[in-house]
Amino acid sequence: MAKLYGILEAVADRVEMHKNIGEQRSNWNSLLLTSINALTLAAATMTGIAATSVISGGAPVAAIKLSSTVMYLSATGMLSIMNKIQPSQLAEEQRNATRLFKQLHNQIQTIIAIGNPTTSDVKEMMEKVLALDKAYPLPLLGAMLEKFPTNIEPAVWWPEQRRRQEKGLDRKKSWNGWNAKLEEEMTEIFGVIRKKDKADYLRLGGKALKLNKFLAISGPVLTGLAALGSAFVGSPDHGSWAVMLGVVAGALASVSKHIRALATQVGMVFEMYRSNAGFFKLMEESIESNLTENDMVRRGKWGIV
Repeated sequence: MAKLYGILEAVADRVEMHKNIGEQRSNWNSLLLTSINALTLAAATMTGIAATSVISGGAPVAAIKLSSTVMYLSATGMLSIMNKIQPSQLAEEQRNATRLFKQLHNQIQTIIAIGNPTTSDVKEMMEKVLALDKAYPLPLLGAMLEKFPTNIEPAVWWPEQRRRQEKGLDRKKSWNGWNAKLEEEMTEIFGVIRKKDKADYLRLGGKALKLNKFLAISGPVLTGLAALGSAFVGSPDHGSWAVMLGVVAGALASVSKHIRALATQVGMVFEMYRSNAGFFKLMEESIESNLTENDMVRRGKWGIV
């Protein structure tokens, strides 16, 4: 009981930590988006002013050109960092972690309320805490989840389920308390979850990831081109293309960033699909564990968290 109370306190602390960090990373997303859009639009405006001043024969525009180029380069650097850490996806990860740690907190409270906890209960709860820590790490450097994975896998936040017998649903099983009709129905549900539900969310997650990659690359490329164009505004050898590149590329970069980070929150959507696929993977493992468990008392132990 004392060990369970210790784990309960640690879980409650993790709930608060993930909640606070989730809010912080959501603020990062809003502040970075606002700052980058302001820099991009201001740089595009200054490029247009510099071009107008050159055409009208006004005062030297070197300072305006330099300021515009510096703003575009700053926006490019900030976009590259933002694309690497994906603040909207980080915020969604912390929201999921907060919800799952709250569920675990309630489970431990239920065990304590029932009374007579065993060492296996303590071990199981500790394994769940460690699995959640691994699935949703708090630090960024060195522990952050890969934001653009090569292979899309469901999120896994539960410990490996140790079974007393080999995996497999197609072999003969001895009588274990369930009738054949119920086992057949559960096997059908298992097949639907694996072939349809989980596969659908992984497919949608793949599409969201491709869109996120495209927008993540297009933003810095456009601002980099805009910086190049703004640097050559007024040059007699390059004509009007520098003005067009400096203004239009900057505007397109702002639109691209708006679509990615504000209108669709693509990183957050990808994490949501990955998490939903993980839920169906957990259901799949839970059903499989029940179908392959011969001990009637143990059957049903693998509940869905």
